[in-house]
Amino acid sequence: MNFFSYLIIFLFGLIMGSFLNAIIYRLRSKENILLERSHCPYCGHKLNWNDLIPIISFFLLKGKCRYCKKPISWQYPLVEIATGLTFLLVFNFFTRLDIFLPDGAGISVFNFQTTLIFSFLFLISCSLIIIFVYDLKYYLIPDEIIYPSIIFVFLYQIIFNFHLLNISYLILSGLGAAMFFLIIFLISRGKWMGFGDVKLAFFMGVLLGFPKILIALFMAFFLGAIIGIGLIMLSKKTLKSEVPFGPFLITGTFIALFWGEYIFNWYFNLI
Repeated sequence: MNFFSYLIIFLFGLIMGSFLNAIIYRLRSKENILLERSHCPYCGHKLNWNDLIPIISFFLLKGKCRYCKKPISWQYPLVEIATGLTFLLVFNFFTRLDIFLPDGAGISVFNFQTTLIFSFLFLISCSLIIIFVYDLKYYLIPDEIIYPSIIFVFLYQIIFNFHLLNISYLILSGLGAAMFFLIIFLISRGKWMGFGDVKLAFFMGVLLGFPKILIALFMAFFLGAIIGIGLIMLSKKTLKSEVPFGPFLITGTFIALFWGEYIFNWYFNLI
């Protein structure tokens, strides 16, 4: 793949990141995602096209609304950059080492099947980014995102991995992960884990299967512990503080999706 291909994918990711910011905002404000025009959350002024250029507009406007001069959240350029880089990572990784196609030869020729695969991966990446940011900001995993994502993952697995044993295997992985979090949720009465984490764990299991789901969960708890301890040491949080776990689960999902097999093989080579 040449530089032009990577540039197109990155720019596409930036544009999608801008759209994800709109979704995140409108999920909270209950505005129509498709019909409402973007506007400043402070003064309500409708934004023009030159106010919405990914990354560029933020820096040209010096991080302030053109009309009321109120500060624009750093969330906007960060989500755009994160989406662009995630799309690049997906594109680069799965054109070199394909995890989803059974022949394991990598995606070297684009056709209808590979286009569907990348569309799936990009869409799932968008869903995970939305959940990451939304849970980080509002301590909530939106049903409007997680339920369609679960359905879409099922459809994808049925289309590309259709075999009764494979589908049963993935469903059991999802149920196992969800039951683990459900037990924590019930024991703590929702204080340690929210029910949204249960649904997210089920989604992760169906997406990743076994043993990648174990790697994703291990990485989520490991990163959660490290960052949690760090926040306590910096006096940013206490032992009783609420910390959203969704971002850690999503980080673990990406790690397992891209490098799960390498980590699993490395671990078993050690033992």
